[in-house]
Amino acid sequence: MILPKEERYPWVLQKMKKIKITQIKSPIGREKSQKLTLISLGLNKLNKEKIVTENPAMNGMIEKVKHLLKVEKV
Repeated sequence: MILPKEERYPWVLQKMKKIKITQIKSPIGREKSQKLTLISLGLNKLNKEKIVTENPAMNGMIEKVKHLLKVEKV
């Protein structure tokens, strides 16, 4: 028996929540792990913005460098 696509993949119908993050402070003088976290988020210059999907991995990275970021829900 073949199920419809909606029943096989229920997460396809769920809308992914988005977060807009903006780097507002410089990572100069911070720990290396915080600098690398900013790079992995796609932020490496001041006032650079990035829209990312909200998931536990992104939330953990944002929490680690929240003092350098401005976070908005989209």
